[in-house]
Amino acid sequence: MISDQVQEFLRLGRPLPSEEDDSEEGDAAFEEMTQALHAIEKPVTNEEAALLIECFGDDECFGLAWTLLHIVESAPLPPVTSQPPDDSNVWILRLWMRYQNSMGD
Repeated sequence: MISDQVQEFLRLGRPLPSEEDDSEEGDAAFEEMTQALHAIEKPVTNEEAALLIECFGDDECFGLAWTLLHIVESAPLPPVTSQPPDDSNVWILRLWMRYQNSMGD
């Protein structure tokens, strides 16, 4: 089951906008995505987490990526439990590292 809030965030597009985008359209998209992301209630389902990890961009998106990471990590099961390829998105690699740290490796 995908909540309306997660569906709305996914509807806004992927990935998160880059900090490099200083256009007015980028500012408007950032504000809309910020509101939609903060409307998502934790914990999310495993299915929602799997969809949300596709939304990470290449940078922190002015902190929004960290908010997304914490939402993804609220799922009952960790979204990344096997080592991703070295060229994976930095946020996927970060989720993998955090999973490993939680296992005491």
